[in-house]
Amino acid sequence: MSTAKEEIQTHTFQKYAEGDYAYDDFKAQIFSADHSHKCPTYVHRTPPCQGSCPSGEDIRGWLQIACGMEQPPENLDWREYAFHRATDANPFPAMMGRVCPAPCEAGCNRNNVDDFVGINAVEQFIGDTAFREQYRYEDAPILSGKRVAIVGGGPAGLAGAFQLRRKGHASTIFEMQDHLGGMFRYGIPAYRTPRDILDREIERIIELGDIQVRTGVRVGQQISIEELEKNFDAILWSIGCQSGRDVPVEGWAGTPNCVSGVKFLEAFNTGRMQVSANKVVCIGGGDTSIDVVSVARRLGRVENIGDKHRPEAVIGGYAAHDSAMAAARQGASVTLTALFERPQMTAAEEEVDDALTEGVTIHNGVMPVSLIKDSEGRATAVRMSKCLVGSDGVPQPVEGTGFEIQADLVVSAIGQGGDLSGIEEMGNERTLIDADKFFQVPGRPGHFVAGDIVRPHLLTTAIGQAGIAADSIDHFLADRDPTRRPKVDVHHFNLLNKLNEQALAPTEYDHTQNWGTDGANFAIHNYEDRSAHEVIASDELFLGHFAYQARVKRHSVVPDAESVLSHFEERHLGLTLEDARAEAERCMSCGMCFECDNCVIYCPQDAVFRVKKDESTIGRYVDTDYDRCIGCHICADVCPTGYIDMGMGE
Repeated sequence: MSTAKEEIQTHTFQKYAEGDYAYDDFKAQIFSADHSHKCPTYVHRTPPCQGSCPSGEDIRGWLQIACGMEQPPENLDWREYAFHRATDANPFPAMMGRVCPAPCEAGCNRNNVDDFVGINAVEQFIGDTAFREQYRYEDAPILSGKRVAIVGGGPAGLAGAFQLRRKGHASTIFEMQDHLGGMFRYGIPAYRTPRDILDREIERIIELGDIQVRTGVRVGQQISIEELEKNFDAILWSIGCQSGRDVPVEGWAGTPNCVSGVKFLEAFNTGRMQVSANKVVCIGGGDTSIDVVSVARRLGRVENIGDKHRPEAVIGGYAAHDSAMAAARQGASVTLTALFERPQMTAAEEEVDDALTEGVTIHNGVMPVSLIKDSEGRATAVRMSKCLVGSDGVPQPVEGTGFEIQADLVVSAIGQGGDLSGIEEMGNERTLIDADKFFQVPGRPGHFVAGDIVRPHLLTTAIGQAGIAADSIDHFLADRDPTRRPKVDVHHFNLLNKLNEQALAPTEYDHTQNWGTDGANFAIHNYEDRSAHEVIASDELFLGHFAYQARVKRHSVVPDAESVLSHFEERHLGLTLEDARAEAERCMSCGMCFECDNCVIYCPQDAVFRVKKDESTIGRYVDTDYDRCIGCHICADVCPTGYIDMGMGE
């Protein structure tokens, strides 16, 4: 077990000088009290984890449930309560807990104390618990009589069906593959997204009812856009991006052993490709490229493979490997090249580390210059050069730094585009589909879009877009204009809903003239919700309240270079119940009271008091007696979460 000092030394966000591990003395900034006309008000804000989550999850909310701060309604286990909170925005907690690159963790204010909260690990625990306990969603509302066509059954399409059904709308999903799942199934290897858990997360959505599924159907071929417009009240395009971008070097197109990362992974995930090549070079630097090289290392090679069994033939769909080939696997040389240096790579840092452990060679800060081919027109090497990336994002080779990387298979993972065959009228010049801020297709009423086909990005981004598109479709079906989206577009805590849940809702206002509201029960006292437009930063917190606490890390199985061949065991094994609760407890509850009592203890006037236990709930633990308050602002100074503002009276 490492010591706290050793843990601190491993962090890349070092806050203190070498050898200095003591926090600043915060007393001076706390006890500078004075008198003013201002009194405390309680302001709920959005924490940066939620603000940086593309799907808009109420992360702080389900962390508070996991650590025991927020109690579930009577007769409901906290784990199921956390599951329902987590899936309000994203119906794939088990999958996202495994594969999301976690921008929420990068934004976590805890980084300024010690290390981020392991949000992904806790989310995986919630998702895996839901799988084991067979949790299901609450019954969907009565149908509106409207039906939406959803083209594409990947993360965006499934999330769209989920959100639409919760709004009372039926849907039909048209998926060209044999199974639902999209990138979850065909773009990510099973050791990262276990198929049994994925299937259950999809089944839970379908179990809501009135979500029809038609697989093996390609819109634009078996069914036309006109038929969809005739038979459905709205259309959601969520077809994803199945086409990889060519590497911009002369002769790439038409070279048989130059393939896209998307097609490489699809061939593996469908079971067609059992072995790879002797020397694999992947050009990329993002998450897709990491999956390509990790799969290539696991598949290995077969000596003296015939032409019809070469990987490119399988990837192109002309053949399939006999599973017996797996018995003859040998190790393969696998290289990844990236335009950017290691810190600027878009792939998750953890995934890059794992690839290196598995024996992948990585060249950073380089660009492909040309292909070297043999007499058959197959690439035998890639000529590379060091490069500099300008402010316009265009790389330029550095003269005199050229070198060659031998290759039997060259994979491009530098970007994706849509396959709009048969639906070309929907696309733009980038083979994507345009969207406005409400994810409507401009100039096509009743058509909406979400996911990679808007702009290839993260799976969680696609899911978040589907949620917004579902809102827009709901307004369209009701013949209402889309509502203005908030500045911070996430699922927010709602104090009134919480009070209703605990039978503490305010009474109806009787319009009788009263002086003040501090003794009235028709109002939520001194409370202001700024969550829709304000993210609270670490400099608004009292960090001195939080002691160093090492992150509880989940166990991950990462094979070394010697044992990676044929290693397809699941990577992330997850947290135990005790570890999940312990890690959730590290959450600082930014922008929300967690009943630390600092404001009550330090108030020199005894003006701040605890709300009676039978009347308290999340967001309503303390209140102020304004007859006693002198405006000294000590309560605001010592609030660890930035929940108190000296705003009353302004």
